[in-house]
Amino acid sequence: MSVTIKVAIVGLVLGAAAPAGAQVISEKNISAPMALTIAQTAMESCQGQGYRVSVTVLDRAGEVKVAVRGDGANPHTPENSRRKAYTAKTIRASSADFAKRVNDPANMTARAQATLPGFIALAGALPVKVGDDVIGAVGVSGAPGGERDEASHRPASTKSPIS
Repeated sequence: MSVTIKVAIVGLVLGAAAPAGAQVISEKNISAPMALTIAQTAMESCQGQGYRVSVTVLDRAGEVKVAVRGDGANPHTPENSRRKAYTAKTIRASSADFAKRVNDPANMTARAQATLPGFIALAGALPVKVGDDVIGAVGVSGAPGGERDEASHRPASTKSPIS
């Protein structure tokens, strides 16, 4: 078989394997510098209020981009901040909103989601958005009460140079 025929066959096979509407996906995501800025802003905001916290920033895939345990933060706070951020990223809303849904006896979906690995029904995390597109999340743990975690880092979730 000639080289030309082999190349033509390979081209046909590869062309047939790709769906007609297949395209490359272009998505916004949190860069490392952006994640560092978000984490630092959240940490400074919390420290300024006297809270010893851990901060986790996740990217659009729910993977850890930055995680930091602040000086004096309790040992459970890194895991809590990650789970709070994962919850906010996944449900595309604050982890406080998720906690309210879980406590609603009529909301069986949220109660079922609360049993999924990585979820936690505690306040303290916000999604990071560009418009309506959730590109990540930031979670904080260590302030006395999740509401304080969330309030202390609300400005950090808006530290996006592309928003």
